[in-house]
Amino acid sequence: MKYIKETFLFLYLFFSAIISAQELPPIEVYLPDEYEGGIQNWSISQADNKYIYVANNEGLLEFNGANWELYPTPNETVMRSVKVIGERIYTGFYMNFGYWEKNDLGKLEYTSLSENITETLIEDEQFWHIVNQDDWILFQSLHRIYLYNVHNQEISIIESRNAITNIFNVDGIIYYQDVNNGIYKIEKGNPTLVIDNAEVVSDKIVNISKSQNGILLLTSTKGFFELANGEIRGWSTPFDDLLNNSTIYSSITLKDGSFVLGTISKGLIYLSEKGEIVYQINQNKGLSNNTVLSSFEDMDGNIWLALDKGVNCVNIKSPVQSFNDDKGTIGTVYTSIVFEGSLYLGTNQGVFYKSINKNESFRFVEGTKGQVWNLFSYDNKLFCGHNDGTFLIKKNTSEFISWIQGTWIFRTIDDHPDWLLQGNYEGLSVLEKSNGKWRLKQKVEGFDYSARYLEIYDGKLWVNHEYKGLFSITVDDEFSKVLEVIKDTVTIKGKHSSITKYKNNFFYAHQGGVSFYNYENKAFDQENVVNQVFEGEKEDIGRLLKDNAGELWSFTDEELGYISQSQFSDNLEVTKVPIPYLLRKEMSGFENIMHLEEEKYLLGTTYGYMILDLSRVNSKEHTIILEKVSVKQKTTEFKQIGISDSPPVFKSDVNTISFVYTIPEYDKFLISKFQYKLEGFYEDWSGWTSKTTKVFENLPFGEYTFKVRAKTGNILSENIVEYTFIIDKPWYFSVVAIIIYSVLLLILLLVMHRAYKRYYTKQRGKLVEENKKQLELKELESEREIMKLTNEKLTQDIESKNRELASSTMNIIKKNEILTTIKKELQKSEFERSGVKNVEQIIDRSLNNKDDWKHFEEAFNNVDKDFIKKLKAKHDNLTPHDLRFCTYLRLNLSSKEIASLANISVKSVEIKRYRLRKKLQLEHSDSLVNYILEI
Repeated sequence: MKYIKETFLFLYLFFSAIISAQELPPIEVYLPDEYEGGIQNWSISQADNKYIYVANNEGLLEFNGANWELYPTPNETVMRSVKVIGERIYTGFYMNFGYWEKNDLGKLEYTSLSENITETLIEDEQFWHIVNQDDWILFQSLHRIYLYNVHNQEISIIESRNAITNIFNVDGIIYYQDVNNGIYKIEKGNPTLVIDNAEVVSDKIVNISKSQNGILLLTSTKGFFELANGEIRGWSTPFDDLLNNSTIYSSITLKDGSFVLGTISKGLIYLSEKGEIVYQINQNKGLSNNTVLSSFEDMDGNIWLALDKGVNCVNIKSPVQSFNDDKGTIGTVYTSIVFEGSLYLGTNQGVFYKSINKNESFRFVEGTKGQVWNLFSYDNKLFCGHNDGTFLIKKNTSEFISWIQGTWIFRTIDDHPDWLLQGNYEGLSVLEKSNGKWRLKQKVEGFDYSARYLEIYDGKLWVNHEYKGLFSITVDDEFSKVLEVIKDTVTIKGKHSSITKYKNNFFYAHQGGVSFYNYENKAFDQENVVNQVFEGEKEDIGRLLKDNAGELWSFTDEELGYISQSQFSDNLEVTKVPIPYLLRKEMSGFENIMHLEEEKYLLGTTYGYMILDLSRVNSKEHTIILEKVSVKQKTTEFKQIGISDSPPVFKSDVNTISFVYTIPEYDKFLISKFQYKLEGFYEDWSGWTSKTTKVFENLPFGEYTFKVRAKTGNILSENIVEYTFIIDKPWYFSVVAIIIYSVLLLILLLVMHRAYKRYYTKQRGKLVEENKKQLELKELESEREIMKLTNEKLTQDIESKNRELASSTMNIIKKNEILTTIKKELQKSEFERSGVKNVEQIIDRSLNNKDDWKHFEEAFNNVDKDFIKKLKAKHDNLTPHDLRFCTYLRLNLSSKEIASLANISVKSVEIKRYRLRKKLQLEHSDSLVNYILEI
C-alpha cells in the first residue's frame, strides 16, 4: 500500500513538473467584474452569428466579442443550462424552462414553455442540461426529461427511477444515465437500457462519445470505458492514474476526436484522440479557477469553460502557444538556441536549458547568473555573450573565456575560421581557437563605441550605433587595430535601427523603412526588394532581424512579418502574422526569434517565450455585425431603435445617433479594428480603431448612410455593414412652412415693390425738384451774371455820371468863380459905373442861371436818384433850397465850394448849415455831412 502511494506521489510530482514546463495556448479570462453577473457559470452555447451565451448564477449572459450583457432570470433564480438552436436560446433554471428570442430592438425576450405544465413539475425542480434532436428539445432535470416538440408545442415526460445525472446526443442518439440503474437511450420517445454494468453506472457519467468500435464513456473518477459489440471494458490511457485520482465534473469530445476534461480542483485536462495528455491548465497556468463546471467548443475551435469563478476561453487552435514564467525564475528571454538536442534560453537571469523533445522543467546553467545577450553556435561549441564577458556553455556548466564585458554579438571571419569577431560594450574584440581551446586573442584598437549591431560586408566591418549612427570600419589583416572609420551620412540614425545581411544583400533598417546597400555606388538606396515586398508600407516595416535559419523577420507594433523566398521566382514574399506588440510583450529593441522545427518558431518575451506555428496562421474572413442603433435628442438619454431594412426617419431634433458594432472573434492574439464613414456627412473612411461604438452628434437634416468595415489581424471583414437613415427637416423647413414663407416673401416683395415705387417716385420728384432748383440756381446764376454785368455797366454809368456830375459841378464852380472874380475886378475898375453895372447884371444872371442847377440836378439824380426821396420821406419840412443844400453836402463839397455854387458867401453857407441842423434835429455832436452821406 505504501509503495502504491509513493508511486502515485512520484507520478503526480512528475506530471506536475511536466506541466510546469509546457507551452500552453492563449487563454482569455472574463471575470464577474467584467461581465457584471454572478460568480458561477454552469453552461455555455453559441449562436449562428457566433455570439456566446452563458448560463450564470444571475441569468443569461450574452457576449458578442466586445461587450457582455446580462438578462436576469425571470424568477430571479440560478440559470443552470443554455442551448442555442436556430434563432432561439433555450434555457433551464429553477422550476422553469423555455426560450429567448430577440425583438425588433435586438433585445432578448423570454417565453416560458413550462408555464402550461407548472402543476406537473416536481417541487424544487431544476433543469441542468438541454439537448436537441430533429424537432425535439429535451430538458433534463434530476428526475425527469421533458421532451418538447417545436412544431405542435406538445411536451412529454420521461421519468427516472432514482436520478438523472446527465444527457448526451451522440450522432443523433440521445443517451442519459439513471443513477445505479444504467445507461439508457431514447427510442421513439421511450427509454431503452443500453448499459447496466455496475462498475460503470455506479459512477457519474460525464461524457459519452462515438468511438471506432461503439461508444466511449468517461466517468467522474474511474476513467474511460468503451462499449463495443455489446461488451463494456475499460479504455486505457497512459495517464489513467492522473484521471483516476481526479474528479472529472464535465467533459466534451471535440470535433477532431480529442477530449476536454473539466475537473473539480485541477482545472482542465486536454487529451488527444488516443487519450494521451496534451496539457493540463489550472489556476497557476492562467485559468481564473480550478473548478470547471462545463465546457464548450465554438465554431472556431476555441474551448469555453464555465468555471466556479468566471468564464475562460482557451484558444487551442491558435498558432501561438506560450510558456509563462509564473514564478519569475527564468525572466525575460533575450536569446534562444537549440544545441545538441536541448533548448537553451538566454535571459536577464542567466542561461536555462531543457531537452527539446521532452516535457521537463528548465534547468539553470551554473556560472551564468546575470544578463545574457547572445547564444551562438560555432565549431560545435555554444558561446554565450554575457554582461560579464564571454562563456562557453557545456550542458549544465559554463567556462569563462573572455574578460571584456558586455558581449553583444558574434560574427565569423571567412579568412580565419579559428577566429570569432565579437561586438562589445566598448568596441570590438577577437576570440581565437588555439590548441583546441577558445580564448580571447585581442581587443581591436581604435574603435570604442558600443558594437551591438555588427556585420562583415564588402571587406569592411559595419557597426550600427542607435544614437551615433552607422560606421564602416577598415581594420588591418590581424584585426588588431582600426585603419579607417567612416561614418555614413546618408542613413538616418535613431532608436531601434539595425543592420542585417540577407541573401547576399546588406540592409539598414530604421523606423522610416529599409535602406539597401548598393554595391556599385557604395551607398545606401531606399529602392530594394524588401521595401517592394511591403508595397509602400515602409513606415511600418520596423526592425529587421534574421533568425538562425537565415530567414528575415520584421517586428512592428501591429504584427510580425516573415519574409521568405518565393518557390517560383526570385521575388520575396511576406507572411504577416497579426500578433501586435501589446500581446507579444517582447523586450522592445531586443526582439529575438529562433527557428525550432518545420514551421515552428520561438519568440522571447518578457514573461518567458512564445511558440509560433506558421502552419496554423489563419487567414479567414470574419463577419462584422451591427449590434445596436440608438438615437437621442440633445438633452435626453439614448433610446435604442430597431434595425430594419427600410430607412428610419427621425425628427429634426433627434439628431444624435449611436452605432454599436462588433466581430465575434475570441482569439486572444487577434485584434479586430474598425473603419467607418457617414455618407452624406463625410465620404472618407476614418482611421482604424479598436472602439466598437461611434456616436454622431447634432447632425443636420438629410439622408445618411453609415458604413463600417473591420479587419481582424490583416484580413478585412467579408462584409461592410450599411445603415441608412433620414433626419427629417425641422418644421420651419416643411412644405407648409415653405409655402407660408413663399406667400410672405411674395407679400414682402409686393410691399417692397410699392415701397420702392413710392421711394423712387419720391426720389424722382426730389430729383425733378432738385433739377428745377439746379435750373433755378443756374438761371439765378445767369441772372446774377447778367445783374453783375448790368451792375458793372451801371457802375460804369454811375462812375461816368459821377464824372459828369463832378465835371459839371467843377465847371459851374469854376465858371462862378471866374464870374465872381471878374465881378470883383469890375467893381474895382474906375470906369463908368453905369457900364460896369450892366456887366455886373449880366454876370449875376449867369451866376443865378437856373439851367446850371437843372443840369446839376439831372446829373445828381442819375448818380443818386433815391437820395432826395429818402430825404423828403424822413424830413418833409425841408424847402427846395434846403434840399439843394443837402445835395451839395451829399457831394461832400466844402463850404467855399457850396458858396460858389449857390452864389452866396461862405458865412451864408455856415448859417445854412446851422439852420439845416436845426431842421434835421441833429445833436451838437452829430456830424451833418455824415448824416447826409448815410441816408
